[in-house]
Amino acid sequence: MDNPKLALERRQKDDFFRKHPQSPLTPEQQAGFTGLRYYDYNPVLDFADVKVEAFNNGQFVAIQTTTGDIRQYKRYGQFTFAVEGQTVRLTLYEADYGFFLPFVDAGAGIETYPAGRYIEPEYLGDDRFHIDFNVAYNPYCAYGPDWSCPVTPAENRLNVPIRAGEMLPQGAWVEK
Repeated sequence: MDNPKLALERRQKDDFFRKHPQSPLTPEQQAGFTGLRYYDYNPVLDFADVKVEAFNNGQFVAIQTTTGDIRQYKRYGQFTFAVEGQTVRLTLYEADYGFFLPFVDAGAGIETYPAGRYIEPEYLGDDRFHIDFNVAYNPYCAYGPDWSCPVTPAENRLNVPIRAGEMLPQGAWVEK
C-alpha cells in the first residue's frame, strides 16, 4: 500500500473510532478520543510478494484469547524476512474468514501493544502473499477489557522491533 492510501485509511479508521456506534471504544472513550498512533509509512516492511512455505500436515492449533476462550486456527505455513539486519520467521494461520498473522515485536509494551498486533495478509495464489506491516493493527482488546482477542502464539514473538503499523495507544481515553 502506498503512503497516500495508507494515510487515508488511517484517517477513516480514526473517524470510525471517534464517531461510529460500532467503534470498539466506549462512549466515554469516544468523547475523549484523540486518535490512534502510527509509525510513519515504511516501504521496507511492505512485502508485495512473499512465498510462504506451506505446512504439509494442515495442523489445527488451539489459540487462547484474552478472555480465556479457545479458537481453532490452521497453521498454514511460515515465511522469513529481514528486519533491521536480522532474519526472522513468522507463522501464518488460516481461519474461516481468511489468513491471519498475529505477531509480537521487541517494542511490545514500550512502542507497541504488549499482546501483539495483527495483519490479514492478501493471498495472491500459489502460496504467495502480500504482507504489509504498515497495516498492522492492534486488536480491540487493546482498547478495553470486554473484547476477546487471540493471544499471539510463542512462535510469532520476535526479538526485533517492527516499526510499522499501529503503535501502543496513549492518552486519557485509553482504558487502563
